[in-house]
Amino acid sequence: MPSRVRTYSRLTEQALSLLGKEIRLARKQRGMSEADLSARIGIARSTLQLIEKGDPRVEIGLAFEAAALAGVDLFVPEATNLAPQIARVDDKLALLPQSIPVAEGEASTWRSRIREALKYLRYWATGRC
Repeated sequence: MPSRVRTYSRLTEQALSLLGKEIRLARKQRGMSEADLSARIGIARSTLQLIEKGDPRVEIGLAFEAAALAGVDLFVPEATNLAPQIARVDDKLALLPQSIPVAEGEASTWRSRIREALKYLRYWATGRC
């Protein structure tokens, strides 16, 4: 059976490309070779090259580890502890239903409710409310 080719949105591809380029830039600015950084992460040099190219097939944990070790800020500038942000998201998730039952005809209603809730959460996450 042929494998299914996975497609990604333009935004996802751009975000992966940006993260990869930021990792490459930070690595070079710190004077680290590909071999140095890949050894610190515990991956093959070819995997680091895929990360720096923004390949979506690389595990997200490896990409984040490469970014952290290269000195790329993830989510917030100079993050040493993301616990406060995690707690905020946990609080937001607690406001949403644990599961969403979907009966015939209700799917579009629930989708619109979820979209509205996510818009509110994104707005709330920016700290503007």
